[in-house]
Amino acid sequence: MVPTVASSVDLVVQIHKDADGRRRVIEIVGIPGRVEGDVVEVSDIFITACDRLVRADGFPPHRDRFAGAGFDLTALLCDEQAA
Repeated sequence: MVPTVASSVDLVVQIHKDADGRRRVIEIVGIPGRVEGDVVEVSDIFITACDRLVRADGFPPHRDRFAGAGFDLTALLCDEQAA
């Protein structure tokens, strides 16, 4: 079951509810679909550092799926680093 789920999910967005009830994204990871035992490999795309969501080194898997939907991942994820 784990490999089937891992191969059908591209991204996971983790949201945290603050003490005041506000929700905020604290992590976005890509799921390449590789599984070792019951551990699913992830690629950090955005992580929380110093209470800010910052770009990590990873990229979402299956770029062709995003391109087919009209999204250029390199342009979306690398523009901020070039600025």
